[in-house]
Amino acid sequence: MVSLVLPRLVDVSAASRRSASVTQRNVAALRSVYWLLLVSGFVEPLLYLLSIGVGVGALVGDLTLPGGPVVTYAAFVAPAMLASSAMTGALAETTFNFFGKMKYMKLYDGVIATPVQPFEIALGELAWAMLRGSAYSAAFLVVMTVMDLTTAARALAAFPAAVLVGFAFGALGMAISTFMRSWQDFDLMGSAQFVLFLFSGTFIPAEGYPALLRWLVEVTPLYRAVHLIRGITVGTAGWVWLLDVLYLVVALAAGLLIASRRMGRLLYK
Repeated sequence: MVSLVLPRLVDVSAASRRSASVTQRNVAALRSVYWLLLVSGFVEPLLYLLSIGVGVGALVGDLTLPGGPVVTYAAFVAPAMLASSAMTGALAETTFNFFGKMKYMKLYDGVIATPVQPFEIALGELAWAMLRGSAYSAAFLVVMTVMDLTTAARALAAFPAAVLVGFAFGALGMAISTFMRSWQDFDLMGSAQFVLFLFSGTFIPAEGYPALLRWLVEVTPLYRAVHLIRGITVGTAGWVWLLDVLYLVVALAAGLLIASRRMGRLLYK
């Protein structure tokens, strides 16, 4: 029994070290400009929060959410900005940057000459994306707490949810990138990302949409992310949060599996 289990444990440990080496390579390559990446990804959702959440919120007033709680419009918009920030930070690394490394820099052609496998490359790149996405999320949660849009305890509870959102979108973005043929293909992805940003319960509750559009909105990944984080930060999370978590975990697993298999085909052809 020991002889059967031990090799598997050794393989997992070795795979983890190889994935970590991919992440460390990215950290070393971008260490000097990382603070610029952090600022660039953090400022955009903060501006949306200040201009729409606070500015437009002064005209909108308070909102009554399903279940009865009344919140300010800024407190309603802030969790959506957090989810969008986690999505954007993860996608920035696992789409354009990942595609450039794979197709034009041919970085991974050299990596697979070592013992590192495609799945380990994908996992390492995803971990690097989440270092960036987690930094965005942590900074934004601090702002939400300082602005009294949530409590410190709820902010701490929301952080793992934001990390999960980033992991899910990072894996999906990496999988989609393996199907891209040129930079122009990313125009469609950018459009899809913007549509998700607008129609994911970001600025109005999903209940405000017509029935058919509401159904389409509620099956999108960003809506599930917004629904999960909003439920935590405003204190309305019920058992439905389990469905949100399950949805994002399945998206993460599917994206990682597709990305690693597609990378294997592209790199070993």
